[in-house]
Amino acid sequence: MSDLIAKTAIDRRLAEIIRPVIEDLGFELVRVRLQGGKTATLQIMADRPEGGINVDDCADISTAVSATLDVEDPIEDNHHLEVSSPGIDRPLTRLKDFETFEGYEVRLETNQAIDGRKRFKGMLAGVEGDEVLINVEEGTIGLNFDWLSDAKLVLTDDLIAEMLRQKKDAGVEIDNLDETAFDDIETEAGETGDSKD
Repeated sequence: MSDLIAKTAIDRRLAEIIRPVIEDLGFELVRVRLQGGKTATLQIMADRPEGGINVDDCADISTAVSATLDVEDPIEDNHHLEVSSPGIDRPLTRLKDFETFEGYEVRLETNQAIDGRKRFKGMLAGVEGDEVLINVEEGTIGLNFDWLSDAKLVLTDDLIAEMLRQKKDAGVEIDNLDETAFDDIETEAGETGDSKD
């Protein structure tokens, strides 16, 4: 069984190098992508196994990964390194993510058409073996994890409320939350913000 952490051959090679470094620091690799452009950008998403990563954690990961990449040198050209948290509307890249976020709305894409469609939106209904279960209008369907090409949580009020509850339970101060920061994010009526994929 594969995962969605790394899609391309170079991403998979980078993940092999980066994963042990991140795990030694007590984090998990969520996703790695090498994006082209005038100067390539290596994007790394990491999280704690129990969830929750802050700016200082990202800086620690960046320092450790940079040192390892300088030695291994898998990227021929100059590049920028970006380390971030998965965010609230996080990508789901491992089978365990689909269990963790059961009951939340998700968008799934498959690498081939299933009954004439490649995109599915609905509520996660858990995992059965190596199948991801999703409740869609037609009922509950199972998609083999290996068929997935992309999976992401949909930003909803319930998801935001749960993430804030988790932060509060973890002792993170959220009294000064600026709710206007959520005004321009993707809503059911349409995409109005600068939401990153």
